Order: sequence, then structure tokens, then C-alpha cells
Amino acid sequence: MAPDPWFSTYDSTCQIAQEIAEKIQQRNQYERKGEKAPKLPVTIRALLQNLKEKIALLKDLLLRAVATRQITQLEGDRRQNLLDDLVTRERLLLASFKNEGAEPDLIRSSLMSEEAKRGAPNPWLFEEPEETRGLGFDEIRQQQQKIIQEQDAGLDALSSIISRQKQMGQEIGNELDEQNEIIDDLANLVENTDEKLRTETRRVNVVDRKSTSCGMIMVILLLLVAIVVVAVWPTN
Repeated sequence: MAPDPWFSTYDSTCQIAQEIAEKIQQRNQYERKGEKAPKLPVTIRALLQNLKEKIALLKDLLLRAVATRQITQLEGDRRQNLLDDLVTRERLLLASFKNEGAEPDLIRSSLMSEEAKRGAPNPWLFEEPEETRGLGFDEIRQQQQKIIQEQDAGLDALSSIISRQKQMGQEIGNELDEQNEIIDDLANLVENTDEKLRTETRRVNVVDRKSTSCGMIMVILLLLVAIVVVAVWPTN
């Protein structure tokens, strides 16, 4: 597996910072002796510009790695701390070059620690968490990829659960729509039945009134017949 480009760039950037510290120290030695070193300032300026560009590249690589989930958030935070330390060293070197800050030998001593040498299995053990302590770059990257795969699997499971819940919600919504249609049909049926009841009630009332009128007519006719019979019936 190819080495991580971020670590390779970080290692070379640390070497540039170390070289700048050494060049500034040489310049200061010349100045203490009252001698001139015309080439050193030009070299130091070029190295400082190179250091600035390298730090910018590290920032860009880190942002891409975090954005594309090539590394975990924990690893991203750790690299950001290393990057912040480099930015601080750059400022100190620039101030020392302008004779405004600490002596370069102090900066150089911080860059000469055993953990920052090229080829060490893991040069940042002072910040190493327990789960990655003693692992090489390739092993750390494999561990990060495993963590990312586990996170992806968890996200897939969560997505599946959400999809099922969405489907259940749609089915419940369809069932509610069907029940609402049934309720609407029942309401229409009840309304039609009520209208029919009112119509039949009106018809019964009309028939009842007609029946009452016919009964009265029959009574009157019977009374008239009785009167006629009595009038024409012979008396003895």
C-alpha cells in the first residue's frame, strides 16, 4: 500500500523548517562575528516561501481527506494539531529571521526530536491514542478504513430502517384514505336514507288526510240516506 501523502508532505515540511532554523542560526553567527553572509538571507527567504506553500498543501490535503471520509474525525483532529504546530513554528522562524522572536536554536531543538525523524514507524507517539499506539502508517490507515466501512454499514442499516418506516407510513396513509372514502360513502348513504324517510313521511301524511276526508263524506252520506228513509217511510 502506498504511503499516505499527507504524512510524506508533513515529514518534508518539518525538514524544511529544521533547515530554516539552521540557516538562521548560521546567519546570526556571522552577524555576531561582524561578517556578512550575502547568500543566506536569500536562501532563508526561499525556504520560508517553500515552507508556507507546504503548509498550505497540508491544509488542502487534510480538508480533502476529511471531506471524502478517507480518515476518521479523530485522525483529522490529530493531524490538525500537528498542522497548527507547524504554523506556530513558521511564525517563530519568520520572527527569528526578522530578529523579532526566539533564537533559532530553540526552534531547531524542538524539530530535532527523535519522533520527527524520517522512517520512524509512527513519529507522533506523544499524541498517540491507545488504539493506534505502536502501529505503522499503513496499519493506521487500514484501521481507519475498517472504521469507515463499519460506519458505512451502520449508515446503510439506518437507511434501510428509514426506508421501511417510510413504506409503513405510506401504507398507513393509503389505508386512512380508503377508510375516509368508506366514511364519505356512509355519510352519503345516511343522507339519502334520511331524505327518503322524509319523503315517505310526507306521503303518509297526505294519505292520512285523504282517509280522514273520505270517512267524513261517508258519514254524511249515511246521515242523508237515513233522513230520506225516515221521510218517505209510511206512517200508520
